[in-house]
Amino acid sequence: MTRLVSDRYGKAGIRLVQVTRGPGAHEVTDLTVDVLLTGDFAAAYLEGDNRDVLPTDTLRGTVYAFAGDGPVGEPEMFGLRLARHFLSASPAAGTAEVALVGDPWVRLGPHGFRRDGGWRRTARAVAGRDGEAVFGGVRDLVLLKTAGSAFSGFPRDAYTTLEETEDRLMATAVEAEWRYGPGADHGACARELPAVLASAFDAHDSRSVQHTMAAMAAAALDARGELDEIRMVLPNRHHLPVDLTPYGREDRGEVFVATDRPYGHIEGTFRR
Repeated sequence: MTRLVSDRYGKAGIRLVQVTRGPGAHEVTDLTVDVLLTGDFAAAYLEGDNRDVLPTDTLRGTVYAFAGDGPVGEPEMFGLRLARHFLSASPAAGTAEVALVGDPWVRLGPHGFRRDGGWRRTARAVAGRDGEAVFGGVRDLVLLKTAGSAFSGFPRDAYTTLEETEDRLMATAVEAEWRYGPGADHGACARELPAVLASAFDAHDSRSVQHTMAAMAAAALDARGELDEIRMVLPNRHHLPVDLTPYGREDRGEVFVATDRPYGHIEGTFRR
């Protein structure tokens, strides 16, 4: 007999653009929203009984309807309002999770905007029968340093070909998510923390990606006291030196090839 051991469902990739038309200028909010419900939906899977399944189309429509109530505001609180509603609207759900990714637009004038190709703001809200949690974050914060990064002292075996180095390029695309404590200023954190992370990356005398990750996390937790913890993912975007001697050129360590895969994947979660 087949048993269902876990399940969740929802609507992913809900694209929401809101224009708030002020008297002197407009504001643009550009979000991609994912909604996931976790709970007791076994009957739908095992018996074809849909009486507890709130349609995913309803989830999509609710996002737009809530946006129609007024300005979305900070994505964390918009997500929490949605999560609370979905938990109430679906009695079979134990938790409702809403994840949001914001695409930034740079103002050109009162009504003109340019899409920013840089990092993106993230937010996530989880409402459950036994409590709530709110998260903020950043994605695609691409950083590179050309000095102050080393990797040596690691174990070697028959399959290790990597040479130790005290001077290498280090590049990454930061993904970070922090959990807010009570009374957090979500907007201030979202505006401040990407620069805090970038500054710590730049200033740190790195012995490894892991070493720098911990320094970046400490800087974020020190900068904003309302953060309970921060989880970070730092892929190692390798830049490999090109040997120019076969081309009759002096090799001064100035030419590299950037590779996108395979890449090192480093994660960590930090608390005070």
